[in-house]
Amino acid sequence: MTRARPMPELDDQDARDLARIYVITGGRVGPSGRTTIDLVTLVGAMAAESAGRAPEHRAILRMCRTPLSAAELSAHLRLPFSATAVLIDDLLSAGLVITRAPRTQVLPDPELLQEVLRGLQRL
Repeated sequence: MTRARPMPELDDQDARDLARIYVITGGRVGPSGRTTIDLVTLVGAMAAESAGRAPEHRAILRMCRTPLSAAELSAHLRLPFSATAVLIDDLLSAGLVITRAPRTQVLPDPELLQEVLRGLQRL
């Protein structure tokens, strides 16, 4: 039989931080799933700051005049990535931001590289 370990005690600051994150995200733990938002997803603002939005939403719109990665936004907002992803998803649903996965680097064909190397050696 396994003995259950007691939960660690939360100090007042930890409890306030958890409550803040809960309020900011509306209790959601991740984006809606319509789009994939990961650490390297680039976020760009489509509109200026929107009145009536939460301060965190307005901060994202302000910071994303020049596209930033979701990881950078999370660091600037001092929020966990999961909470930042929820905020990005909110703005995406409202049409206020666009997201783009980073371009993947296409590696050249190894056989082509061998051909080039042989050609250079013949010179």
